[in-house]
Amino acid sequence: MKMRDIPADELLLREYMPRPRLVVKETRIERPRFPVVDVHNHLGPVFGNWVKRPVEELLALMDEVGVQMIVDLDGGWDDTLAEHIEHFQRPHPDRFVVFARLNWGRWAEDPDFPRYAVESLRHSAAMGARGLKVWKDLGLGIRDSEGRMVPVDDERLDPLWEAAGELGFPVLIHIADPVAFFDPLDRFNERWEELYAHPDWHFYGPEFPSFETVIGQFANLVRRHPETTFIGAHVGAYAENLAWVANLMDECPNFYVDIAERIAELGRQPYTARRFLIEYQDRVLFGIDQPVNPALYRIYYRFLETDDEYFAYGIEEVPRQGRWRIYGVHLPDEALRKIYHANAYRLLGLSG
Repeated sequence: MKMRDIPADELLLREYMPRPRLVVKETRIERPRFPVVDVHNHLGPVFGNWVKRPVEELLALMDEVGVQMIVDLDGGWDDTLAEHIEHFQRPHPDRFVVFARLNWGRWAEDPDFPRYAVESLRHSAAMGARGLKVWKDLGLGIRDSEGRMVPVDDERLDPLWEAAGELGFPVLIHIADPVAFFDPLDRFNERWEELYAHPDWHFYGPEFPSFETVIGQFANLVRRHPETTFIGAHVGAYAENLAWVANLMDECPNFYVDIAERIAELGRQPYTARRFLIEYQDRVLFGIDQPVNPALYRIYYRFLETDDEYFAYGIEEVPRQGRWRIYGVHLPDEALRKIYHANAYRLLGLSG
């Protein structure tokens, strides 16, 4: 049966793949205008487990697309951290930086977890870690030894954030998720296909706090620790509302954001996104939070450098995050230089 022969009420959404007939300029950016520091990537099991592969293969891919440095957020703690540092950072200090993590699951058994967290962070620093990665389970899943959900701004963690500030550790923190992940999974949810494919990403229901609650806790945390640098992953976890992000950045000079995995959101609001990226060019960082793939990097370069219209934000046949396309924001060179690498070098205390 030909597709045109399928009655409208029998066409499945997964089979609907419209091909745009729009004729517009297509610019291919092989290499970025300036060297790139990818501050949000994973070199552990999630994206190919590069710690088990020859690092030369990874360096060749990076060189192909102008990536000078990657921040590995899979450092973990203790033996895992040592493995990542020895494989990436120590032999190639100009190409890799490793961030530590914490064993948050320990809190369920250890009422003195906050003390452990500070000790673990200081131990990670002594091992050579250069920052701390915090995942979205803080605020959405981590429970203390009494079974209570730990809020993002839990005051028991204040010593941890203070220690990060004393160590000069940026805290790259992923809080919440796209707003639609907190909405009912009904016909109005713009991420329906994504959530249907990944039901564990859906945070709607009485067992979870609302998006507004979690993002409010995050703002409280950033405000309460002005001496600690927080990098809000995924455009501060609220790419759908750049005015909110801008307000917190205005209020808190210690608050930075990365653009990892959010060009789908930024690119469908190109006028607002361009103004935002130029206004806060000193505190925006580059990242992709996807496997090291030349095709993916080039889509990011196209988004940032060109004024191309209505192009795919990923390499999949069906868009992963929503059925829309994006527009380039054609940033000026000074903003590109800062976002691509200068801001990251400054935060990490590197020269370049």
